Amino acid sequence: MSTSEAARRTGVVAGPARSQATGTAAPARRRGGGGLAPWLFLAPYLVLFLSFVVAPIVYGLWISLHDYDYTLPGKPFVGFDNYVKLVDPSSTTFSNFWAAMRATGIFTLFSVPLLLVLPLLVALVMNGRFRGRNLFRALYFAPYVLGVAVVAVIWRFLLDANIGIVNQYLGDLGLPEAIPWLTSTPQAWVALVGVTVWWTLGFNAVIYLAGLQEISAELYEAARVDGANRWQSFWNVTFPGLRPVVSFVTMVTIIASANMFGQSYLMTRGGPGVETRTAIGFIAETGLTSYQMGDAAAMSYVLTVVLMLLSVMVFRAFREKEA
Repeated sequence: MSTSEAARRTGVVAGPARSQATGTAAPARRRGGGGLAPWLFLAPYLVLFLSFVVAPIVYGLWISLHDYDYTLPGKPFVGFDNYVKLVDPSSTTFSNFWAAMRATGIFTLFSVPLLLVLPLLVALVMNGRFRGRNLFRALYFAPYVLGVAVVAVIWRFLLDANIGIVNQYLGDLGLPEAIPWLTSTPQAWVALVGVTVWWTLGFNAVIYLAGLQEISAELYEAARVDGANRWQSFWNVTFPGLRPVVSFVTMVTIIASANMFGQSYLMTRGGPGVETRTAIGFIAETGLTSYQMGDAAAMSYVLTVVLMLLSVMVFRAFREKEA
């Protein structure tokens, strides 16, 4: 007698297995994957990611291996010649590119520490409870909503050596009033770094503030019970709690500083000479003005590799501190 026949005669209806402990029906096991449903949900992102990230990366790499001039029909393959120019001292591209990289390094070296420390101090103040706190937060974040063109044009007018009100106010205070903020170094670097810090400080401060609000108040209370002063509370409670946030802010700030272009292009025109022409500025000039897209693409990938190495160093530094 078959199992189904015996079940029919005894009146037992086949159904889902029941748990011996609870008597409830055990859920049936799902076989296989989720089918097409997960891929349908991922499809919009995958299409955008492939179209605007993967495809440009591959196409840019292809361009870097060719003598690519988009105004001419022929684009001969040159292999790694465009990369060799960047490491060959006899090449004219070598000196110009590494001078631009040096300018990028100077700007990054002086702007990143300020954009790490000053926003943290502002965030610590904004995290307190005092009257007018929301207005204080808005004032510091407001410049960040402006575009780089607006910021650069405003400060180019304010820092003008002849009609700028900055020099006028300095003169009223008895200080030197003929400072060439935009036409001489190191004054031009002071102007570029100062304007960038004023412009982007609010963004980093908001990120820090979000991290501060995630730190439990009980930790500060325990520190006070143990007799810790403000500095000890900051070093042993606040900073460890902010370590992931500091790592993120550090990396984002380095990348943003290394990609600085609008401020120097609109405020100093890369001058005096080419002293403040950054790597992004030289890449744009090479590709869009000189039509040497192959060289520009190769420079872009070299800059990308440098930023990737810096990213690894930052992540390892913070990971070692955690250990």
